[in-house]
Parts: sequence; C-alpha cells; structure tokens
Amino acid sequence: MYLARVRWVSEKSGDFTRELVIYDKMNESSTELATRVRGIYTTALTAHLLENDIEVVQASQPIQQRFDRSFSLKPADVMVETTAGRQGVIIYGSSVSAQRVRNTCIDIGIDTLSWQHSLPVGLIGEASVKSIEGADAVCSLQNTEAALRLENVDRYIEPGDSFTVQVRSSPPPWKDSRPRVQTGIQVKNGILSAIRNKTGVTVDAPDSEATRELVGMTDLLSVDVLDGWGLRWDAQATECDLDTLETAVQRVNGRAAAIEASLNKTARINDELCTYSIWFGRESRSALDRVRGKVTSTMAGHHRTKAASARASAGVDLVEALCDPDPNGTFPFAAVTQQFGPTEGDQVDLMHGKPDGRAFSLGRGEVTDWEAEGSLEITRQMSGGGHYDALGTPRKDGDTAVTKIREGRWWYPTVYRSQEGHHKGTYLNICTPVECFPSAVRYVDLHIDVIKHPDGSVTTVDEDELQMSVDDGDIPPELAERARSVARSVNRALTDWAELLYERKARTATLWLARDQFNLRLLP
Repeated sequence: MYLARVRWVSEKSGDFTRELVIYDKMNESSTELATRVRGIYTTALTAHLLENDIEVVQASQPIQQRFDRSFSLKPADVMVETTAGRQGVIIYGSSVSAQRVRNTCIDIGIDTLSWQHSLPVGLIGEASVKSIEGADAVCSLQNTEAALRLENVDRYIEPGDSFTVQVRSSPPPWKDSRPRVQTGIQVKNGILSAIRNKTGVTVDAPDSEATRELVGMTDLLSVDVLDGWGLRWDAQATECDLDTLETAVQRVNGRAAAIEASLNKTARINDELCTYSIWFGRESRSALDRVRGKVTSTMAGHHRTKAASARASAGVDLVEALCDPDPNGTFPFAAVTQQFGPTEGDQVDLMHGKPDGRAFSLGRGEVTDWEAEGSLEITRQMSGGGHYDALGTPRKDGDTAVTKIREGRWWYPTVYRSQEGHHKGTYLNICTPVECFPSAVRYVDLHIDVIKHPDGSVTTVDEDELQMSVDDGDIPPELAERARSVARSVNRALTDWAELLYERKARTATLWLARDQFNLRLLP
C-alpha cells in the first residue's frame, strides 16, 4: 500500500516553509521495491538487483530477451539511470527505497563511490532568482543554486522574483553544473506522467492503433483523472493490462492531490525524496562485466569501453553480436585505444576526481608515448607562479610535467623538470585505478600521496586528509586501507631504488624486477 505522510513544518518566524517534497511513499513494512533501470549498466544492474531481492520493472525489450523471467510493468518506486558522461548512475525515488537501491549498488566494488544530492529530483519549492546568466535564471532553492531556463517561463524575469519550481534533473557532482528546475510540475512513475495545468490524455509514442486504444482505455478506468491535471503515457504502457493502468493512475492522482493541497497551503508534506549519484571505478566496472557475463555475451572491459563514448559503445555491441567473448579475459587496451583513443599525438585532460564527488582537470597535455600493454606518457607545459604542492619547489614558465599512466594502476607518477631539464621533484598520486578514456584520464584522488624531493628524499603526505575523508563518510574504510597499502609499497620501492642507486647496484636482477613492477622509469 502507498501512503502520503503529512507533517506541519514551521520556521523560527512561525511561517510555514514551502520548500518541501511531495511524494507517495511505499509502506515501510512492505518488502516489495519496484525499480526501473535504464542505460549502459542496465543488464548487470538488473542481475545484481534481482540477486538482492529488489524487483526490476518496466524492463526494456533487450532485457526481457536476456533474462529467463517475466518483468512487471507496474509503476516504479525508484529510477536508476546512467549519468551524463557514462561514469555511473543516478538513483532517485523516496528516501527509504532509493537508499536501499543505493546500498545495494555500492557493494559492487571497492571503488564504487556515492553521494547524496542536496536537491533531489522531483522536489517542489519556492525558488528566488539571484541573477540572469545567458539563457538561464540562476535561482536559490533550499540554499542551493539551480538553473531555470528563461524560455520555459511565460513572463519577464528579473533578480528577486520568486517561483514555485520542481527539480527536473540533478547532475552528478563531478559534472560541476547546477540542477535544472522548471515552473511546470509533473508526477512520474515510469509508465505514466501527470502534468499540472494540462488536460487530456496523450501517449509518448507515434500514433498507432495501440496508442489510440490506450487513450480510449484510460476513459474506461474506474479512477478519474484529477481535475487540472493531464496524463501522458509512456510507449510501454500500451503493453499494460487494465489493473496496471489503474494502479498507475491511482499513484499519480495521490501525489497530485497532495501537491495541490500543499500549494494551496491546506497541508504540508514531509520531504522524503532522495537522489544519489553512484560513480563506478575501474574495478567496479570489471565486477559489473562479470555479473553481465553470467547473463549474456560480454567482452572483457565491456563497461569500461562503453563508458568512453557513444561510438565506443556501438563498437562493443558489434563485437558481442558477432563473437562470444570472455568477460574474464584481459581488457584489450591496444585495440580499444587505437580505435577510439587516446594514442600518441592526442590531447587529453587529467580529470582529477575528489572523494566528495567534485572533479576538475589538472591540465591538458599531449600523449607523447603510447604502449600497447596499457601505458600512456602525457606531457604538459607548465606556466609560472607559486610552488608545486608538497614539493615546495617554485613553478616557473617553461617547466614540463611528464605523467606516466598505466591503465588499472592505483597510482601514477608525475616528474617536474625545469626548462633546462633539471629535476624539480616527483609526485606520485595515489588514486582509484586509472582509466584512459578518449579525451581524458580519469580516477578519484585518495588524498594520500608519495613525493620524491629534488635531493632524493622520499616522504608520504596528506595521510590526515585521507582519515578526515573517511570520518566524513566520503571514502569507505576498506578503500582507505587500500590507499595506505599502495602508498607504503610505493614509498618503500622509491626508497629502495634510491638506496640501490647510491650503492651502485642498479643493474641487479632484483632491481630490474622492482623497476618493472613499479614502473619507475620516469623517476630520476
């Protein structure tokens, strides 16, 4: 059964707040949880959710063909969709349900990370216009900036104006963009949307006998459409039986009625919507490959390659349609990068993710060396000003930074040199396993790092920042321990390397083994 929880909320002034969410919440005593999944991770996540007793509904045609089971078309409690940029998924729905799906997803791999959004999808509240930037009005909603497209508002807007808005999309934190809001209000459950201040019934599909029949069937349902609200069916609704159609209308009617009561100030609805972003690291994508491989033909590096670009995604589909690849095989780095990039001569960004979800480029450089076994060398020209972090050496015009990347490694070195070629220090960044995408190298920085000073001394830095991130809940304890372990190994290798050089034993078999293992060829 579905309930709407109502709670009166007042601020210090005694006035009612209007920044509250309207939703239909599934009774917490029920074990049913209907989830709709879309995007490049759908097959693997469908299998993973089903294994964890979470029902998947409204399955697409390929999913119905791959799984030896039937899927209900009933309304969804939670939506799971691939994020822009294909790095993970966004999960949204009522708090209890969305959190359960989120908790199931973060168990996929050690480098799966998640963040809760401050403005969940579906939230309704009063937004105040702060400024006009290009085609958008920048608004403040619950102390968070959001963007309202000017062309979607039917009157002139200026700073200080207020609107009742609804959050339509909430980007993942690594996209560094604002949530988008609209003045139109909708209620969605996957197969049906109810739209405020609209009338009639439409189907989001080409006109056909099936769509016309669906519109006619809506009029025959025992539940009427709420006055002042129009209905728009998803194309998949043409496959639903009458009971499912009726349940869908009842669900949107319940939420629509609660919204009307809230906007008319006759009731307040408790804010229980929640949105999470999930970021899948390289190990997590490999784990998803193995899950998917139990269901259908899956190449090694399936999700890693599909996350690169739409063109790469189409290439994966072709390979799997023609062959029967082994998902447990070795990721075909050479084939993938030669086809889609990056290779020698390409320009790439070093996309530096942070444990709190933000991401930014450390700079754009040229791939100056490419090796088929999975390595890139990236050279950047540095501008002057300030000092290199932790190294303390001055940063000057003409300096170069040479970064050696190996796909899947938990760290990478960057060597800084002056214009004359003098060593200014080496910084070894400890991070989640690195991935080399066509236009960017991606990872999440794990704070702790190892540095080699120009005098040859080696130190580990920022251990306290790593622990703070664990305390804040941004880095899971097991991931933090892996970061510490990697840092210890790298520190020990660098120290041993320096000692062996000093003792003039640099050409022993042991040294060459260590040199290959830790990829220290760039370290002076």
